[in-house]
Amino acid sequence: MLIGYILIGILAGYIASRITSGEGKGCLIDLFLGVVGSVVGPWLLGLLNITWGGTIGQIGTSVVGAVAVLWLWSKL
Repeated sequence: MLIGYILIGILAGYIASRITSGEGKGCLIDLFLGVVGSVVGPWLLGLLNITWGGTIGQIGTSVVGAVAVLWLWSKL
């Protein structure tokens, strides 16, 4: 189960970094982005009253959160 969450975090971080910069940032950074995105994403989508279910929803939510974190990071 934990390995599944780690793989989802890496995948979500990789997708988010590909969306924002066009390339991955490395396995550990992508994992970190995915984990942070999995915290930020549900909060952000909760503000908009949007919920997704299942594994695809979890990945999508994490990607949204990681993209938001990367966008905020680029503005700082």
